[in-house]
Amino acid sequence: MVRVSSSLGGGSERVAKVGTHNGTFHCDEALGCFLIRLTDKFANADIVRTRNQEVLDKLDAVLDVGGVYDPEKDRFDHHQRGFDHVLGNGFNTKLSSAGLVYKHFGKEIVAKELALQPDHPDVEAIYVALYKNFMEGIDAIDNGINQYDVDQPPKYVENTNLSARVGKLNPDWTEEQSVEMENAAFARAMELTGSEFQQALRYYAKSWLPARSIVLDCINRRKEIHPSGEVMVLDTFCPWKQHLFELEEELQIEPSIKYVLYEDERAGQWRVQAVALAPGRFESRKALPAAWRGLRDEELSKVAGIDNGVFVHASGFIGGNKSFEGALRMAQKSLAL
Repeated sequence: MVRVSSSLGGGSERVAKVGTHNGTFHCDEALGCFLIRLTDKFANADIVRTRNQEVLDKLDAVLDVGGVYDPEKDRFDHHQRGFDHVLGNGFNTKLSSAGLVYKHFGKEIVAKELALQPDHPDVEAIYVALYKNFMEGIDAIDNGINQYDVDQPPKYVENTNLSARVGKLNPDWTEEQSVEMENAAFARAMELTGSEFQQALRYYAKSWLPARSIVLDCINRRKEIHPSGEVMVLDTFCPWKQHLFELEEELQIEPSIKYVLYEDERAGQWRVQAVALAPGRFESRKALPAAWRGLRDEELSKVAGIDNGVFVHASGFIGGNKSFEGALRMAQKSLAL
């Protein structure tokens, strides 16, 4: 269990001590303190919450206070004038204290979860994905960066994100305003942010990464299916859409993949799905032919000239056939039309 105090007194002298500010706390320093304790250097460190510079100077690491960013001395503040550091890897969101800890220790943390070396390609892939889908939002909110440009008031209030939930853990004005209560609440904030980080990390390690590997392998073998490279067969069904878009960009695939075939095991059928123009878009790169749309069974088979037809959606984004061969023929014909 984490020990949170407001002074250097107490605790074991052999345990590292990490400082952050006292008073109202936020998601970034709560998560930053959790993350830094996952490292070898600061494993199970005590947390000292103070703004006393003399105390901060004696600590092994300092987050979100002190006005200094110096990774060589394990100082990770982001409030000082002129601070404009970002993660790199194509990201341009200014880092918070959590982002700074992640920038310098994230690969070590991910590598431990995967039981791999920090320079392994899988570690790099998850390090970037976890920042994009979990860490960056925390950095942006703490630095007051809107998710998108706005010139109108919001249509609804959104107070359920992690940063908002951490904020609500601060002692209410109607409650006792003691240092002990504040530090206990901060420990709960560390637990909350850490639990969600670890849940996200394990998702990327156990679900996201295996799916990415499957999609990458299928992309690499797509020309065995069709010489154009525009048809891909997903041998094992998994979440594939986002991986496909990202890997196409990463591998600079041209022409783009138009159709993905996969088995619907529950229905005992095969699906041919047209790839969307972009993530979140409904329009397809090349929808199934208009003449097939909305047809089913024998009527579809007759119009398409392909046996064992099951259906084609009215928008043409997906169709079905009772056999793999039939689904492949649907993709081949669609490409040619």
